[in-house]
Amino acid sequence: MTILAEVLAAGAAFLHVYIWVLESFRWTEPATRRTFGTSESDAEITKPLAYNQGFYNLFLAVMVIVGILAGGADTTVGATLILAGTGSMLAAALVLVTHDRSMARAAVTQGTLPALAVLFVLLQL
Repeated sequence: MTILAEVLAAGAAFLHVYIWVLESFRWTEPATRRTFGTSESDAEITKPLAYNQGFYNLFLAVMVIVGILAGGADTTVGATLILAGTGSMLAAALVLVTHDRSMARAAVTQGTLPALAVLFVLLQL
């Protein structure tokens, strides 16, 4: 696997670890509420949902990281895990923007690194 594909995949994974922290542990903090455009009352109500969603982001990141680590021993396994993780991240970004066009900036932030990782992994196959 190319270094560029692995670096892009790692960037996508670390971004999703950061999102996990925001959603699962900092959801009601003022800075996080500004980032996600959530009011204080809505943040309190949606806190359990955000906590759960944050862990989805963590699990995708873990899948990608395991894929990067496995890539050295077995390129097929590594590429498969990276594509599954980054492909899911990209799909989530597409769902976000198609559901609410005002979330385009967030979708681009969330989806650019995974899209590039998918592209560069596929180019090497």
